[in-house]
Amino acid sequence: MSDYSEAARLLAELKPEHDFFVGIDSDGCAFDTMEIKHKECFCPTTIKHWGLQPVSKYAREAAEFVNLYSQMRGINRWPALLAVFDLLAERPEVIARGVQIPEFAAVRAFSKQKVHPLSNAGLRAYMAEHPDPDLETAWAWTTGVNATIAEIVHGVPPFPYVRESLQLLQDKADMVVVSATPTEALAREWEEHDIARYVRIIAGQELGTKQEHLALAARGRYAPGHILMIGDAPGDLKAARANQALFYPINPGHEEASWERFCKEAAHKFLAGEYAGEYEKTLIDEFLALLPEVPPWKR
Repeated sequence: MSDYSEAARLLAELKPEHDFFVGIDSDGCAFDTMEIKHKECFCPTTIKHWGLQPVSKYAREAAEFVNLYSQMRGINRWPALLAVFDLLAERPEVIARGVQIPEFAAVRAFSKQKVHPLSNAGLRAYMAEHPDPDLETAWAWTTGVNATIAEIVHGVPPFPYVRESLQLLQDKADMVVVSATPTEALAREWEEHDIARYVRIIAGQELGTKQEHLALAARGRYAPGHILMIGDAPGDLKAARANQALFYPINPGHEEASWERFCKEAAHKFLAGEYAGEYEKTLIDEFLALLPEVPPWKR
């Protein structure tokens, strides 16, 4: 059995202990870590390893748009990296400076394949089968990102009302961290602030995608309307819908208010069977309106 299959088994073997299930994203959702991770860790490391120094201003703008301020917010680091390359390749200011953004075909191939997870372990296994200089750069980049995060990101507490929400649900719902972040970083953050004890398992990128997390741990095990995903990105909504789950959005830029509303209102509606329908739709419409598809330099 592969490491990927072994990790997925941990989710598949979870036995329901309550009538409700709640999946919770971490970066930018439970913790205010998206800004510091992307602006202070991802952006500098991306510029350094992929030779983007001549267009660093535009690289930073593209990376922040993709990862923080668009419909792509929260996607896995590998398709996010390629989206940044694509935005740079077509930007007139980059072209005017004579900077050509390579195709990075090997990285694209890794990002699209389905055999290995889009994680560091998955990349290492893929590299053994498909050696390529660009993948060596990719390895230096992704491990460099993780090292920088481990060095810099400390002491960032969960948003107000996260702890209160977990305490509210602890004897009513099975809770799982559902994230595309490496599990090691997730565990460190949740344990640092003593909230790991409220969840059954912390599922990071090594255990598959968010959609796979929900499918393995929850789909078919709970009654209709009893599965909820809490997230701050459209990908979280997509993962929820793929598993017939409800979705509660944490609005970027309005996280504190979102968690207060969840703790004081939405969680109670969910447990009472009053969440689905117009109430959920209103929240999702409000959420999606905050995240554009087109970057500001194209508008």
